[in-house]
Amino acid sequence: MSVAVQGATGQGSRERDPRPGLMERLKRSYAKHWYAYAMIAPVVLVLGVLVIYPLVQGVWLTLTDANSLNSARTIGVNEIPATYQFVGFDNYADILWGPGSYDRFWSHFVWTIAWTAICVALHYTLGLALALLLNQKLRGRTAYRLLLILPWAVPTFVTVFSWRLMLADGGAVNSILGFLHLPEPSWLSDPFAQKAAAILVNTWVGVPFMMISLLGGLQSIPAELYEAAEMDGASAWQRFRYVTLPGLRTVSSTVVLLGVIWTFNQFAVIFLLFGTGAPDAQLLVTWAYYLGFGQQPRDYAQSAAYGVILLSILIVFTTFYRRWLARNEQANG
Repeated sequence: MSVAVQGATGQGSRERDPRPGLMERLKRSYAKHWYAYAMIAPVVLVLGVLVIYPLVQGVWLTLTDANSLNSARTIGVNEIPATYQFVGFDNYADILWGPGSYDRFWSHFVWTIAWTAICVALHYTLGLALALLLNQKLRGRTAYRLLLILPWAVPTFVTVFSWRLMLADGGAVNSILGFLHLPEPSWLSDPFAQKAAAILVNTWVGVPFMMISLLGGLQSIPAELYEAAEMDGASAWQRFRYVTLPGLRTVSSTVVLLGVIWTFNQFAVIFLLFGTGAPDAQLLVTWAYYLGFGQQPRDYAQSAAYGVILLSILIVFTTFYRRWLARNEQANG
């Protein structure tokens, strides 16, 4: 009994020991992990200069009325100081529900969501189909892989400019359609055809990445699972549904998330294909560029506000997407 009481008393005394202060904990952590801190210090410095500072500066601009007329600038030998003022959240209010907000924001928002959903669905569907094909034992499979990855390996501006030439009036695409006695749309001038052309080009650019990622996932699925399913009499569709798709769940969740983020912020395809024209085909990211650099006077505050709104949308989507995946993992586990 005495031993038990002493042990209990000793335990209680240890629990009542004061917790070290913040500086003491930092000193202990540095003494123990100084090498790790030294290794990550350059990365933190670079991120601070290239990411954190521009982000903070951009958020500050959204709270002002900064434009190219009231920002600090140098004309010859004269230095003109900034005269923009703090306006709070007026920029966000004007974008979301101000006069003409549908034409300036909501129409581009709806098109950006539709563009992202359609492109990612095509990327995944076509990428999975090609991955399943290349995962089979085919003669010349290596050559097929190299050919199918070329659209991703070629620089984006080369690909988009090539498609722009082919989609122009009298280009290769309309020549083929005319030969087949099919309608020849004005891909670069008609509003609906512009959106179709943008989806076509972005699909061409994005499918190879999805294909290679899913092909790697397919090759990581144990062959024994397919053999066991085949011995149980499972059909090809059943093997795909109950073996392939579950085996690709982790890879699929990652590549779909990356695809949504990249497609939602896809600037190069739209800008290189249409420039600052084609107002109906402009995404939120290209419209933000137009406000900040494609008009006079340049509206830095509104452009930065669009950027913050884009970042907020992606953060919210990523949070809910990860939670949905976690719930599915628990349900399937």
